[in-house]
Amino acid sequence: MTRPIVGIIGNSNLLDGSYPAFTGGRMNAEAVSDVAGCMPLLIPPHPGFVSIEELMAACDGFVFTGGRPNVHPEEYGEEETAAHGAFDRCRDAVTLPLIRACVEKGQPIFGICRGFQEVNVAMGGTLYPEIRELPGRMNHRMPPEGTLEEKFALRHPVKFSKGGVFEALLGADEVMTNTLHGQGIKKPGARIVIDGYAPDGTPEAIYVKDAPGFTLAVQWHPEYRAGEDPVSRPLFEAFGKAVHAFAEARRKKVAEEA
Repeated sequence: MTRPIVGIIGNSNLLDGSYPAFTGGRMNAEAVSDVAGCMPLLIPPHPGFVSIEELMAACDGFVFTGGRPNVHPEEYGEEETAAHGAFDRCRDAVTLPLIRACVEKGQPIFGICRGFQEVNVAMGGTLYPEIRELPGRMNHRMPPEGTLEEKFALRHPVKFSKGGVFEALLGADEVMTNTLHGQGIKKPGARIVIDGYAPDGTPEAIYVKDAPGFTLAVQWHPEYRAGEDPVSRPLFEAFGKAVHAFAEARRKKVAEEA
C-alpha cells in the first residue's frame, strides 16, 4: 500500500537573485518521510497554481513550514510597518483558508514557526511584529553567524501546561528547543489553546480546541534532526499516525461508496 501524502507548504524565492522558484527545506521532507512515514509533496504557495479543494483532495495532511516572509498584518486587522518585515501575500492566500478548511474537516495539520503563526492568524489571532523589542522578552531570532548546528542549537526551555496535550505527547512538562523566529503571538485566535511558553512568556506550543483532527503547532523548528531528537521525533510520529488514520478512513469511505 502506498504511503499517505503530506503536502509541505513551500516558499517563494529567487535563486541566484534572479531565478524565481518554489522551494522547501530538505529536512522537512526527511522528517515527513523518515519519521512520520508519509510521502512528502512540495506545495507551491500560490493561489494561481493550486486551490484549497485540489490540495485537500490530493493530500492527506499538511505541514505548514517556516519561512522568512511574515504573515501580512492586514490578515489580522493591523497596518503594515517596517517592523513587520517582508511578506508573501500569495502564501497567505493559500495557507490561511487551507488551515481553516482542514480544521473544519479534521484533516491533520502541523504548524512550524511561520506555520505556527499562520494557524493562530487563520483562527482570528494577531501577532507581534518583533518579539525582541517587547519589555522582558529575549531575542528569539536565528543567530546571524555560525554553522547550521549552531543556528539550530537548543537555546531555551519550553514549559507545558500540566496535564496538557503536549505534556502527554512528550512525556515531560518541560523540554529544550531551538529558536529561530522574530514574530510571535499577540492575541490567540478563537479556539487556540496556548499549551507551552518560553521563559519570557512567549507562546511556543498551540493547538485548536475541539478540532476533530490533529492541529498541533510549535514556534520552534522540530524538523531539524527530527529522527534523533527526543522532542521532535514524537511530534512527527504523532502527526504521521494522525495522517495515516485520516488516509485510511478516507480510503474506506471511498470503497464503501464505490
